[in-house]
Amino acid sequence: MKTLPAAIQITSRPIRPEEVIAEVRTPAAGGIVSFVGTVRNRSEGFRVAEMELEAAVDLAQKDLGRIATGAGQRYKVSRISVVHRIGKLKAGDIIVVIAVSAPHREDAFRACKFIIDELKKTTPIWKKEFSGQKGRWVEELR
Repeated sequence: MKTLPAAIQITSRPIRPEEVIAEVRTPAAGGIVSFVGTVRNRSEGFRVAEMELEAAVDLAQKDLGRIATGAGQRYKVSRISVVHRIGKLKAGDIIVVIAVSAPHREDAFRACKFIIDELKKTTPIWKKEFSGQKGRWVEELR
């Protein structure tokens, strides 16, 4: 099965999960799997009030495209959409939404997991967590 082009976006605007999911809807897909990553209020014992995310936008988009292509080569998927937020976010805000449609749910689940795992390893997006006036850069996205 040939994967349709992935929709990849890096944005400073709030992400609406239903719009990301709508990007992957197709009559050929029997299932859609999505992942929504949010800013948590604690990280390794550190109270997180807000987070700032920075990216090398062109490189990040290219890397996310590479990851989506890899997912499409490994699994039988119909469509993929990835939207990642940058800028200042508060605890509970949405950082990333990934949606994958496929004829069968197992491929959609596996592709979605592959995408988030690879994104955290290679995509040039950096985050700094803040607790009041104190901040710290996170070495790797988790």
